[in-house]
Amino acid sequence: MSLKNKNLNIPIAIVSIVIPVLVAVLFIIPKPDIEAGFDVKLMPFFHAVLNSATAVLLVASLVFIKNGRRRAHKWANLSAVALSVLFLLSYVTYHFLTESTKFGDIDHNGIVDAAELGMIGGVRYVYYFLLLTHILLAVIIVPLVLFTLLRAFQDDNVRHRRIARITWPIWFYVAVTGVIVYIMISPYYS
Repeated sequence: MSLKNKNLNIPIAIVSIVIPVLVAVLFIIPKPDIEAGFDVKLMPFFHAVLNSATAVLLVASLVFIKNGRRRAHKWANLSAVALSVLFLLSYVTYHFLTESTKFGDIDHNGIVDAAELGMIGGVRYVYYFLLLTHILLAVIIVPLVLFTLLRAFQDDNVRHRRIARITWPIWFYVAVTGVIVYIMISPYYS
């Protein structure tokens, strides 16, 4: 199927709106009382692995295109997209099945009290800055990645390069901060 003359702006806009709305709803709706059939506590680590692999693929993609290896560049990016989709599906599953972990909740009671705040100190500001920028840019990256891919598949190299210069650093930041946020909050998982 050729995407050369396809206008996919509306489907990309719909997907770009539906994904963050779905994720936001997961944090509002009550959690079902169902067993996953596997240990869901392993999922945040899995998410960090997916984000790490995505970051590595993005660096490889950049190196490939700088060295004129377009086919390797294409497959590195398609692999990064596949890992990002897998991440999204796993992330949605995890947050559908579990309550959110609170940063600094040392005793795992769901409340970060004054004593716990005192123990984590100012590092919480770093954590929340990284988390907030990660979330906001994760929302922005969806349409950027989709439009970057579309331009590549349309062989519109000028527009592909132009948007890729914006997409790549944001996507890389989202992948790397996903790992950093995991490392910072992992001591508070119960």
